[in-house]
Amino acid sequence: MAAPFYDENFYILKAKQEQEAKASDVGCMVESLNAVDANSIPLASVVKQLAVAIEAGKRAKNVKDFVASSGSSSPVRERGGLSLSAVKSLVLGEKEDKLGFDSGDEDKLVSLINALFNVDSGFLSRKIVSDLESPTNRSSFAKDLHAAPPSSFVVKLAEVIGSFTTPRRMALFWCRVVEELRRFWNEEKHIPWIPLDNNPDLKSCLLHQWLQVINCCLARKARNVAASEALDAVMRQASSANEKSDVSESMGSLLYAKSNSGELILRLGVYNQVENLTMLETGEPVYSPITQEGPLLTEDLIRETEELVLRTGSMGAGCSQLLSDMQAFKAANPGCILEDFVRWHSPPDWTENGNMSGDDSSPVRGQLSTRMQKEGNLWRELWETAKPLPAVKQAPLFDEDLAVEGILNYLEDIPAAELFEQLFTSLVSLGFVMVEPVLATNDDLSKLFFECKDYVVAICQGGAWTDKLDDLCQVYETVETMLLRPEEVLRSMKQTEESPSSGSETKRRFKRLGFIFRGSKERKQTRVPSETEQKSTEPSPRQSFSSLFDGKSSLFSKRPPRPENVTLV
Repeated sequence: MAAPFYDENFYILKAKQEQEAKASDVGCMVESLNAVDANSIPLASVVKQLAVAIEAGKRAKNVKDFVASSGSSSPVRERGGLSLSAVKSLVLGEKEDKLGFDSGDEDKLVSLINALFNVDSGFLSRKIVSDLESPTNRSSFAKDLHAAPPSSFVVKLAEVIGSFTTPRRMALFWCRVVEELRRFWNEEKHIPWIPLDNNPDLKSCLLHQWLQVINCCLARKARNVAASEALDAVMRQASSANEKSDVSESMGSLLYAKSNSGELILRLGVYNQVENLTMLETGEPVYSPITQEGPLLTEDLIRETEELVLRTGSMGAGCSQLLSDMQAFKAANPGCILEDFVRWHSPPDWTENGNMSGDDSSPVRGQLSTRMQKEGNLWRELWETAKPLPAVKQAPLFDEDLAVEGILNYLEDIPAAELFEQLFTSLVSLGFVMVEPVLATNDDLSKLFFECKDYVVAICQGGAWTDKLDDLCQVYETVETMLLRPEEVLRSMKQTEESPSSGSETKRRFKRLGFIFRGSKERKQTRVPSETEQKSTEPSPRQSFSSLFDGKSSLFSKRPPRPENVTLV
């Protein structure tokens, strides 16, 4: 019986070659991403890889579990819903998926992270035409898909992650991205390609909203530090003037209010003077205070808040904001009364007297609204407890550090499917936004393109769109072919009409697309609205509450705009 032959040197050589091949695989991917043409759309193969990752991610609780479990073989029955190409991708990737990245990949991965987080690198920059119908056209399609804006960090991240050959590598790279996000926060660096100081865009995906919160928290922390330092400087200047017993010398640089007794009291936390508004008892001008900024609410937090309000009837957060505004107003307007605050904060709740004689002998020249005069009115109770205190010295209504820490912790444990779904829709959105200016004006292809676009919007806005991943990938691949090889598409369309049987892969794809679009139209015509949709057409208390978060509305009334460059006095 022949003994098995084993050559240790041969084994080591083979292992080394496999390691070099894997390193070169990552290296080639990095080179390819760095060489992306600004006029090209994301490859259909990248979109398909994200679709594969979505399917694979459904079997794991979160990204960490996904990384730990995705290397093991999954039963064939779990793959029954996948397309043939998706199954092949998973099968071929499982062997190397067990290992993830090699040490030889480290330098390439570091360079990839650096490029992704370097706003000056021009990494994966795309030329996006946005003037088809309106200046906001390029973002409207992304909002239709609830995706990230076309030029955002999330879209670039989606293309990078989708370029990896296995779902496990995608998840491992995501873990590195979260580590870098945490480092940026600790070093007070803004995330590139994310607005620096905007409230979350509720029409974009949650991942983009969370990154917006991180950048906005950085900006708020910087403003709070500057405001606190400015207030300390004012207090030191006022204290120095008091020690010299000469307040008149500081009158030019500091703001004072005269009380009924004639005493000068320093105003603190002032933003600007309100035109044509004086305090009713002292006659001193009213100044708008710098107020605390409200919480940064992402879509998921708004949903939780709605549920809390509907379940408990509590408006505690609104009361805290109102009390904070009252304290800031008292600090900026010594000698003020509740009526002064109402006239500034909620003008509709104040009615001026109809006396046009010009007689100002009466200390009060108007009256509060009926609701303000009722016994036990919340505003009056809060006013009596409010102490004169500038916003920067108050207990914060929104803890930036706690909010960001919660986001980063969630991103570490985010469900894999949830992550890849947002990356998938964001990348698909970019492709359609870039293609539309070219194909919308093409008489031969514009109809097919808009059919593809409408189909993607209809599917992504419906429920359980991840069941249609194969169809979505096929539609995207067709759009890619329309852009890169339009003559092939036209030829296939013509051949499909003439001989619907047999033909090339492109022609078979068009047959399949015809079935998809036909089925979609039939579903629109015959589909019975679900119970949820039927309920959504009925009046709901949630709708009125949600409107509180639109635009610049607040729980009580509009507040003064946030100053960009503030000097506290």
